[in-house]
Amino acid sequence: MHSMTHVETLIIGGGLSGLALAEQLEAQGRDYLLVEARDRFGGRIETRHHGAGYFDMGPAWFWNAQPRIAALIARLGLEVFPQYAEGALTFEDAHGAVQHGRGFSSMQGSWRVKGGLGAVTRALADKLGKGRAHLNTPVTALKRGDTGITVTFDTTALKIGAEVRAKQVVLALPPRVAAQLDYLPPLPADALAAMNGIATWMAGQAKAVAVYETPFWRDAGLSGDAQSRAGPMGEIHDASPAMGGPYALFGFIGVSPQGRVDEPVLRRHLTAQLVRLFGPDAAEPSALFIKDWARDNHTSTSADLAPLYTHPRYGMPPQIADLWNDTLHFSGTETASEFGGYIEGALEAAEVTLAHIT
Repeated sequence: MHSMTHVETLIIGGGLSGLALAEQLEAQGRDYLLVEARDRFGGRIETRHHGAGYFDMGPAWFWNAQPRIAALIARLGLEVFPQYAEGALTFEDAHGAVQHGRGFSSMQGSWRVKGGLGAVTRALADKLGKGRAHLNTPVTALKRGDTGITVTFDTTALKIGAEVRAKQVVLALPPRVAAQLDYLPPLPADALAAMNGIATWMAGQAKAVAVYETPFWRDAGLSGDAQSRAGPMGEIHDASPAMGGPYALFGFIGVSPQGRVDEPVLRRHLTAQLVRLFGPDAAEPSALFIKDWARDNHTSTSADLAPLYTHPRYGMPPQIADLWNDTLHFSGTETASEFGGYIEGALEAAEVTLAHIT
């Protein structure tokens, strides 16, 4: 294309919210483009594959009271299965002493998707029209003019030209990440303060998935659920596929982002912990995946390195509700008032944005 492309709606961010919005605009025959800085769609949804297995390195679950994600999965023809929760729980105290006992598995009753949540974002991306969605296209600046917003891309991303002029722009990004873009004229100080004040859900998290050929913990009567005060993982669950192997255990890494930068050391500690919790069969996983979201600059900013101990109160701050004469819109899970932070919230935000721009 030539250097200036004109479009009605430009969506910045190809995570679940941006993809869901784009798919609806596609269905309505609307004029839109979606740009994603990464080399993949999905945003914080990232599914790794090993053999026939699929392992979610971001969100993995949804719950019965979340109607949008359930309806979307059904509409896309995907299948769900319950989180594995049969068997005894495992507890590790601060001294590394391990006990197995009965109890309620903390994720019992949650649902997972066959193929991982990446199957959802992949199916949405596949529904977009040819030339409508572009990977490896990071935005650098947005400039408001008389006839719309001119969006400038990193000069290496010239597949759709160096600039796009859009009547309206949707920022389907964590607000803190959106705050790092250049705006001309600059956004009001109270708007930027509101954007920077919204903690990015999951941004300080890191997740490890250990893959095994056999579910030896299940064979030993364990659910794979574990709580640990010794670490490095604080909370562990079974992450195996719906049917067949390879099987897996995953854990949320409780060490601070600053304390987990040495990955070889972290890997040794992760494996040693799995052996303490589940026995010698855990010593040699066929794969050990680690995703540190705090080191992913498309998700996390320096402000997100402090861990979240409670679920933030999300929603659309009034300071960012109608910027640039209501041509600059926010659509991401952090702006959802009911399910902010969850994948359901990403769909809620897309729904609200679609109604607003239609």
